[in-house]
Amino acid sequence: MIHQYKNNGYNIVLDVNSGSVHVVDDMVYDIIGLYENNTLEQITEELKDKYSVQDIREAYEEIGELKEAGQLFTEDIYEPYIDNFKDRPTVVKALCLHIAHDCNLACKYCFAEEGEYHGRRALMSFEVGKKALDFLVANSGSRRNLEVDFFGGEPTMNFEVVKQLVEYGRSIEEANNKKFRFTLTTNGVLLNDEILDFANKEMSNIVLSIDGRKEVNDLMRPTRNNHGSSYDIIMPKFKKVAESRNQMNYYVRGTFTHNNLDFSKDVLHLADEGFEQISVEPVVAQPTDSYAIREEDIPVLCEQYDILAKEIIKRKKAGKGFNFFHFMIDINGGPCVAKRLSGCGSGCEYLAVTPWGDFYPCHQFVGNEDFLMGNVDDGIVRPDIRDMFKNSNVYSKEKCKNCFAKFYCSGGCAANSYNFHGNINDAYDVGCELQKKRIECAIMIRAAMAEEE
Repeated sequence: MIHQYKNNGYNIVLDVNSGSVHVVDDMVYDIIGLYENNTLEQITEELKDKYSVQDIREAYEEIGELKEAGQLFTEDIYEPYIDNFKDRPTVVKALCLHIAHDCNLACKYCFAEEGEYHGRRALMSFEVGKKALDFLVANSGSRRNLEVDFFGGEPTMNFEVVKQLVEYGRSIEEANNKKFRFTLTTNGVLLNDEILDFANKEMSNIVLSIDGRKEVNDLMRPTRNNHGSSYDIIMPKFKKVAESRNQMNYYVRGTFTHNNLDFSKDVLHLADEGFEQISVEPVVAQPTDSYAIREEDIPVLCEQYDILAKEIIKRKKAGKGFNFFHFMIDINGGPCVAKRLSGCGSGCEYLAVTPWGDFYPCHQFVGNEDFLMGNVDDGIVRPDIRDMFKNSNVYSKEKCKNCFAKFYCSGGCAANSYNFHGNINDAYDVGCELQKKRIECAIMIRAAMAEEE
């Protein structure tokens, strides 16, 4: 499968199955577009008024050599592997601990209903968290490195338990030949020197929630009872976090909506404020929500990604670059085959844990009783749910099978698919279009920067 596109003056050809990327001239680009379904004579007849016959023949031969070398028009070697892939042993490698089903902000787009997740406010006890960590160790097989995200709501509202669980996790690492990688996701309202010192010592990553420009952030992320600007409260703290971690092992994470379709300005605002690790992502909301991304917004948003990609190139070449999460693609290596085929591992390798110890496939399913998988006392009592997620992959989704982006997005988000179609093996269409555009921009950026190497 070949995907061809033009972006920022580059003619780009992606060989989907091998992952090979080729930046070519106009003639080679045109020949590749005709190569599979036409003979050399037919291609020559088609293009002879644009290019010399000799040049066409030479380019045709070079394309054939790339095909023989497994860099163009390669066969899909992964689909035959899928049956073995489904039979792989299930090990849990990551937990999302809902330390607090409560929040001190009232974000309008919050899928957790301001931290409550369709239910009661609650804080996780140390006992429940301890059982969750024990479950992770017991069900992680031979995997040594384990991921634990302290999530909410707002986890700093229950930070004493966070500290206790980190201490407990460290105490059981050596005996079990495990290493915990802890992450804290926070809105920053309660951040102080004590929390930051602890996080810098124990947290491998910190995710800082902010949407960009002050007016954009405060519109969608108001404080409870409108007690001041959340932007003004958190921005100085977030800058301190970024600098204290030497601009690494953190990122500011925002959400853009229909209200700020010019979101590239929010990304660049964060960069101008000194942040070097940035993620600003499209909101996922029902069409009835006023702030939801609509199908008619897609062309505008694609243009925004182009604007952002060009500015990133400009800044990188000037030595003032920053990382934008959705443009970070490893063309040379990339994720392992399992991740390419199935994505984040929700429901089998990755689970969310509620304050009272229930297991769900991920944080976006929490509160939906149809996806309640078990609990920290009884373990997984619904292996059928686990197996449903385990067997979901790019080949079980009709929309993914012939999509050039499938090995980059790995089939997209199961929760988004379910929320829009009632089926984890479908795909959220608006999200797919934006994802494809991001991938194209990311590859173009790599092509542009390769010229500097």
